[in-house]
Amino acid sequence: MLDTSILKSNKDIKDKISNKLNGIKEQSRNFIKDIITLINKEVGVNKVLSILLFGSQRTKNSKDVTIVSDCDLLIIFKDRVSNHHIKEIEKYFIALEIKHKFKEYDDHFSKKVLGVINQTTGIFRSHFLTKKKYWESVIFHKIFRVNKVFSSIFAPRKIVLGNILINSSILYGDDLREDIRPTIQITFQEMLRSTVMNLMISLFAIAISFLRNLNPTKYQLEAIKWALKASNYYCYRDSENLKTITKRFILFEKTRSQKKARKFFSDFLQLRRSPHNDMGFMIRCPIRLIKIHIKAILFKKLIKKKAQLRLPYKHIEPIIPDHSFPLRF
Repeated sequence: MLDTSILKSNKDIKDKISNKLNGIKEQSRNFIKDIITLINKEVGVNKVLSILLFGSQRTKNSKDVTIVSDCDLLIIFKDRVSNHHIKEIEKYFIALEIKHKFKEYDDHFSKKVLGVINQTTGIFRSHFLTKKKYWESVIFHKIFRVNKVFSSIFAPRKIVLGNILINSSILYGDDLREDIRPTIQITFQEMLRSTVMNLMISLFAIAISFLRNLNPTKYQLEAIKWALKASNYYCYRDSENLKTITKRFILFEKTRSQKKARKFFSDFLQLRRSPHNDMGFMIRCPIRLIKIHIKAILFKKLIKKKAQLRLPYKHIEPIIPDHSFPLRF
């Protein structure tokens, strides 16, 4: 009887979200369905408050889906689910990422070290498990289960969360996004963190470029993507696809520099579609990362300056000299 109930519940949940997966590629659809089955079996869907899909897999940004794209899921559990339980079931989530080819399995030492780095930064992960109290308190390292010190110093926390708010879909449960929206204030310091973090990833990719089995190019591509997404959000507060964002940043350049920028971003988009080791592109990335952030900061500064110069219009009656209207009796 219990097994029948579980199967029925599992089917009901899949039916509820199936219509929300239209336009998402088959690999991601199958991954999400297996995730729902896993949650229902190991935890119980009644202990889940919300499941969000964000990033490039959403229909709105489907143009950004390439071979290097992962499937970003944020699962918010009720507070009564213990941290130990969440940690225990995470190994099953990792197994599903490997099954659906969002994560590579390799017991080589270098790959294991890289796995630790990925876990620390949250890069190339397709699942994030948290609890309601961490979400409502906007505790970044608890939401994304990344290193506390690293995230406190380098992660552009508010930019990341702001992007999720405007670029996510509710696959299941309650919409908890409005709970934290008032706390998302983007500052200049956030852009500095984004610059430093993405520059570190970029330089790391160059440092491991001779180890082709570690796929260094994908780390470089991810650094550029994060820089573009963060800078675009800082400027426009929207989440357009990467092709649109690169066009915006080409226009930020002076006329004589636009050709070089256009070539760089064209190479970037092409490498996302067909990744391969390109040292010429890799070496250009650190300077381009800095330029992307500087252009965004200058653009925002210019917009603020123009806004301050726009004084509210107030109609003033003309002063007419008295002698223009002599008194007549």
